[in-house]
Formats: sequence, structure tokens, C-alpha cells
Amino acid sequence: MDCTRCDEEAVMHAAYSGAHLCADHFRESVEKRVRRRVRRDDLVPHDATPENPQIWVIGLSGGKDSVVLTQILHDTFAEDPRIELVGLTIHEGIEGYRDESVEACVELTDDLDVRHELVSYEEEFGVRMDDVVEDDPENMAACAYCGVFRRDLLEKYAEKLEADLLLTGHNLDDEAQTALMNFLEGDVEQIAKHFDASLGPLSERDEQDEFVPRAKPLRDVPEKEVALYAHINDLPAHITECPHASEAYRGEIQQLLYGLEENHPGTRHSILAGYEDLASIAADEFSGDDGADLRECVECGSTTTREVCRKCSLLESLA
Repeated sequence: MDCTRCDEEAVMHAAYSGAHLCADHFRESVEKRVRRRVRRDDLVPHDATPENPQIWVIGLSGGKDSVVLTQILHDTFAEDPRIELVGLTIHEGIEGYRDESVEACVELTDDLDVRHELVSYEEEFGVRMDDVVEDDPENMAACAYCGVFRRDLLEKYAEKLEADLLLTGHNLDDEAQTALMNFLEGDVEQIAKHFDASLGPLSERDEQDEFVPRAKPLRDVPEKEVALYAHINDLPAHITECPHASEAYRGEIQQLLYGLEENHPGTRHSILAGYEDLASIAADEFSGDDGADLRECVECGSTTTREVCRKCSLLESLA
């Protein structure tokens, strides 16, 4: 099949749009969507200057999503002195998995001449995820522990690096799954928090001085297209699932969306578009609501709603 836009052979077919695209036009399509999201979410402030550049910290795992995001942002802003990119990699302590992805991060950042920082659970917390999974004192899925520890380090080091933004490589599938999960759980307040935390344009969010703002510029691109982009561009992405991955509910939602998308192309896009509108309305409704009081954790000083933050509680149970 020929490309819809030229006579070259197509490398992919986007059923949701009907387009067949060659390698060059596919690259252009993905990059255009990421750059459009950067503009729509107001990620580059009008007062950014070369003298006072914006520091964007990217959660760089070495997987396809974060690698593709880093590559596209580098290509977009390499000649723009207003933006400085920093790759932040977190080593969880998973033998035979994270070591390889760290190598991918190092290779990518060296190729792009992007600053790279590496931190680990072992150095920061004195634990490794392999040991956490074996002990499991809270009888929880591995992802529940890992998510708490990862978020803590991303926030801690984003602040330490004086980041203006913390960017993650969540793709369309990730965000459509989260949207559907929040909706099915009927958690309207969580939907509002999602808007202010990472979904809404920066200019429309409630200010949250306690945390570095987050953004997800890759969220308009389906997961398979992210993987294809990494392959076509021969990027050093480590495309292997974590051996401890066990988010059962999200897995069910993922399979549901696969079926819906196959039978009704465009389902993921419509879910996310509608969810963003609903999240904006919900955020307006909860705007000014004090909600839970934020305080400093008595153990580590991080911002939390409890006397002892969730990270410190989990570390105590693992001691």
C-alpha cells in the first residue's frame, strides 16, 4: 500500500484516521502531535529567556515511551536556549531488567548530549525491588510499592534539579486506561486532581506550589506508534516488560480498550478528549476546595497529607 501523502511504500496504517503513512510522513505525524501538545498545554512560558532557561526534567526509564519523548523534545528544542533538558533515570533494583534499560538511557543521552542523572532505590532507601517483592510485608502488588517509591524520587530530584517541569512518557493508551479507570470508579475528585496535576494546560491549572508541575506531551500518540517510531529511528529503547508487573485491574481495562479500538477505531482518542473536557469541568467545581491539609512528613520532610508519608510507612514495614 502506498503512503496517503506520497508514492512511497506505507509502513503503517492508522485505522482511526484511515491514513497509510511512509516512514518519513509517519515520523512527521508523531512529531507534529507531540509539538502540538506542547503548545496546547502552554509548556513554554512567554517569559522564558536564554538568560533564565526553563529546566525540563524527563523521567527517562529507557523504555520506548521515555526514549521517544526525549528524542523528539531534543530535536524540537536543541537550538532553543530557553529550554534545558535533563534525563532522570531511577534504578529500582530489578536484576536483568533495569540494568539494560539504564544502558539505553546512557547511550541516548550521550548521543544527544543531554544531561543525565541516575538515582537508585538502594542508595536512597536501602531497598531493592527484587527483595521487596520477595518480602511483601503489606501483601500488595509490586507496582504498589514501586509506584510510591518512584513518585517520591521523581518529585525529590525534580526539585533538587530546580525543574520547572517534570515530563513523563505516558502515551495515548496509558492515559485512556487511566481515564476509563477513574470514570468506572466514579472518582470525580480524582479526575479533578488529574487535571491540575498533569492533564490541563499549565495556564488553566490551580497552582500547586508544593510540587513541580507535570506534563505528558506524548499522550496523543498510541502505544504501537511510539514503538514503531523508536524502531524506525533505531533508538536505543529497552522494550521489555518489567518482570514484576502485576496491575491486574489496569490489565483488564487495557484488554477492553484493545477490543473496543479494534471494532471502533478512534475509541481511545474520543475517551481521552471527552475525559479532558470532563476533568476541566471537575477541576472548576473543586477549585478553591481546601481538601486535605498538606504537611511535612515527620520522618523525611516530604509533602504529604499524613503525619508519616506513604513512602516512609512502607519503608518501615520493610525494615
